[in-house]
Amino acid sequence: MGERKVQQDALFYEFSLERHVPEKHLLRAIDRLVELDGLRRALAPFYSAIGRPSIDPELMIRMLIVGYCFGIRSERRLCEEVHLNLAYRWFCRLGLDGAVPDHSTFSKNRHGRFRESDLLRRLFESVLQRCIAEGLVGGEDFAVDASLIQADASDRNRVEGAAGLPPEAAGRAVEEYLAVLDDAAFGAASEVTPKFIAPADPATRWTAAHRGPAFFAYSATTSSMPTMRSSSMSRRRRRSARPKSWRQSA
Repeated sequence: MGERKVQQDALFYEFSLERHVPEKHLLRAIDRLVELDGLRRALAPFYSAIGRPSIDPELMIRMLIVGYCFGIRSERRLCEEVHLNLAYRWFCRLGLDGAVPDHSTFSKNRHGRFRESDLLRRLFESVLQRCIAEGLVGGEDFAVDASLIQADASDRNRVEGAAGLPPEAAGRAVEEYLAVLDDAAFGAASEVTPKFIAPADPATRWTAAHRGPAFFAYSATTSSMPTMRSSSMSRRRRRSARPKSWRQSA
């Protein structure tokens, strides 16, 4: 054992994020393909010339890409990780001292500017068009995978689907909510009369898809991807990944 040596801090440091991020890092491979030049132009009408300084939309999209790639589901945690991780800072063009936006910025823009401008749909379509141009996907059909999530709705209070909701359960808020679900803009799905309806949660469906006792559940889409061109494996995956229709009988 020896005496602890305490070195005096340097007055100046030279540090480069560009040299710090490894060449084989996943974000480097993604950064070479990400093109977000049209974001500001598409969102220009939705920003005000007065008020507090706005958050760069490209920064938010890059942060969301980081969250999707590394499984960071919480936006609060995403902001913390981007603040601490140097590779994330490099990808988001923040540098060492760039300020990370508050987590509430994402929800406000997702329900505000992003929705009003249809930005995320445009971004998805631009990525899809590039994949088609590179020959990665055919662009003719796509595969969807979904999971059943059991609803917290009792089957003891169920009512016949053909009869509809009782008058005391079908309030104005419920009717407006169901009208939005039935809107053609959400998918133009064919109308199906459910076998039973849960008055406490009309958005659920009665299903026995697990080949056991029937229950009320939601169908949550977990993944959606264009199918590969001319691949036997992708054809098998496409057939197995087709969404299962609601099984109305127990």
